[in-house]
Amino acid sequence: MKTALVTGASRGIGKAISEELARNGYLVVGLSRNIEPGEPFAHTIKGDVSDVGSHEFYVNQIIDQFGQIDLLVNNAGAAPTKRLDVLDTTVESFDRLMDINLRGPFFLSQLIARSMIEKRKVLQDYNPKIIFISSVSAVASSPERAEYCVSKAGLSMAGQVFADRLVSHNIPVFEIRPGIILTDMTRTVKEKYDKRIADGLVPQGRWGKPEDIAKGVLSLAQGAFPYSTGTIIELSGGMNIRHL
Repeated sequence: MKTALVTGASRGIGKAISEELARNGYLVVGLSRNIEPGEPFAHTIKGDVSDVGSHEFYVNQIIDQFGQIDLLVNNAGAAPTKRLDVLDTTVESFDRLMDINLRGPFFLSQLIARSMIEKRKVLQDYNPKIIFISSVSAVASSPERAEYCVSKAGLSMAGQVFADRLVSHNIPVFEIRPGIILTDMTRTVKEKYDKRIADGLVPQGRWGKPEDIAKGVLSLAQGAFPYSTGTIIELSGGMNIRHL
């Protein structure tokens, strides 16, 4: 059985990803600050991905118990606690989002990539993968939450550099770029985006669901795109379409 580590697994997109992988034969380890035992995963770790000093403890715990990590899904993320104009963004909010959305996933990926490289030397039929969950905000400006956009843009580049570095070890790395997904994070702005979606912001005319992203993760995890490391897959209901 393959082992998947999913960060931010307690709710929203992360929970949907974890449940989809578990339904399809993965032994899922869910990591989250808010996760509790009893989730439908093989194992849960209550921890903070932004606490880089704890990463080695988490990873060693998983490998000691399950042998290896076949799939890392960097999903954990946060929005600003208060939306402010870019001219008013605070250092504290900027640093918080960088720690959660970029610094934590970057160094967790570094640690696990090293383990994957070593495991490939000794394990047969071991085909590990890394997936970064970013956002359309990696390329779409929102001046009232600039620190979120910058953190996601950095995460997108992290996916590219890891894909570039790991290709020689035959470890594919992908980025999934969600659009406007209905989660706890977006419920506070639901009325705003209900109107914008009705006005045509999303060509497919609806909110995305966490399950939409989970299905994308599963397809990559199962090897549906074997010749595409470094690929960015946008799941946004057509927001990526450029039109006049």
